[in-house]
Amino acid sequence: MVAEGRQRIDKWLFFSRAVKSRSLAAKLVVAGRVRINRDKAAQASDMIRVGDVLTITLERRIFVWKVLGTGTRRGPAEEARMLYEDISPPPVPKGEAIPDAIPALRDAGSGRPTKKERRQTDRLFGED
Repeated sequence: MVAEGRQRIDKWLFFSRAVKSRSLAAKLVVAGRVRINRDKAAQASDMIRVGDVLTITLERRIFVWKVLGTGTRRGPAEEARMLYEDISPPPVPKGEAIPDAIPALRDAGSGRPTKKERRQTDRLFGED
């Protein structure tokens, strides 16, 4: 029934310890948070094989894993790491700006006007 060297995506995610249960793995796939070779996995029963590249979105992190093997059980973490190669880009260090970010509209240090400053501008423009 099952082709040699292929496995359901929900089982593989469970065996690789990406998620805590198969039902969570199935929900992750159905929610569209798993891609197999750049294509969204539509069902938990979608099959993967050795050499496929998975893009998995968990919380605020994105993992890019290359499948190295199919699992037979949910074993220890060392065994689970043998199922994939992590080819994710390194995370951006905190405090480092994104290069395409929009620059600030105000001068640095100007901040919000105080109540006193707002009153002064209101008086200048004749508002009371």
